[in-house]
Amino acid sequence: MPRGPRRRSESGLYHVMLRGINRQIIFESEDDRYQLLSTLKRLIDKNSFVLYGYCFMDNHIHMLIQELEDDISNVMKRICSSYVLWYNKKYERSGHLFQERFKSQPVDNDNHFLMALRYIHQNPLSAGLCKEQLEYKWTSYREYITEPIIIDTEMCLSILSPDKEKAVGLFIDFMNQENEDIFPEFEDNISLTDAEVLKKLHDMGIRNISELQKAEKNRRNSCIKTLKKTKGISLRQISRVTGISKSIIERIK
Repeated sequence: MPRGPRRRSESGLYHVMLRGINRQIIFESEDDRYQLLSTLKRLIDKNSFVLYGYCFMDNHIHMLIQELEDDISNVMKRICSSYVLWYNKKYERSGHLFQERFKSQPVDNDNHFLMALRYIHQNPLSAGLCKEQLEYKWTSYREYITEPIIIDTEMCLSILSPDKEKAVGLFIDFMNQENEDIFPEFEDNISLTDAEVLKKLHDMGIRNISELQKAEKNRRNSCIKTLKKTKGISLRQISRVTGISKSIIERIK
């Protein structure tokens, strides 16, 4: 079935997401992430687009972008082609790195803008990769509360308050609010690998699956509950990784 045309934004603002083809990892090292930041900065300096927010996960990227002279499709093509050319040369590979069609959602009002930015910044929290946003290095959150490097912070802060110091405080409060924001266009693309699930267990003090299976019931259930609350982990995956039956996992509340 042919895909429909991409929804256009009257404001030129988009929440976009790129993911690795077949959900593969797109960053093998910190240098790779720095390279993508460098690519974004170079294109921003050429007035290709304005960047209001980003988050780099292992196998997908979120950005809040405003198109300028180029439309969003050309903007994303420039970003992808530049990074993939560098990545393929570095790792002596060829072919696609990103899924061919990126996801996008038009952002047409201030409230949606703030919610999209919060969603982007809370991605690592939702995936259980950190306990607070400042712990995660690869988002634009820090640029809003210190000094901007590649992010245009003025639009967001001006929405919150004309007083910059007050706006920064309101930004921190808003970005850290618990919420039930839903962005269905992107939810099905968030998926942790089995290795990432195992790492989460290791971070909980579980050295191996056998230790989890033999653990005292309350400790085992506490670990399972943490996994169940983590976005991007399915019940089927928890069962596969832990060897605990899906019916038992479903009963753990």
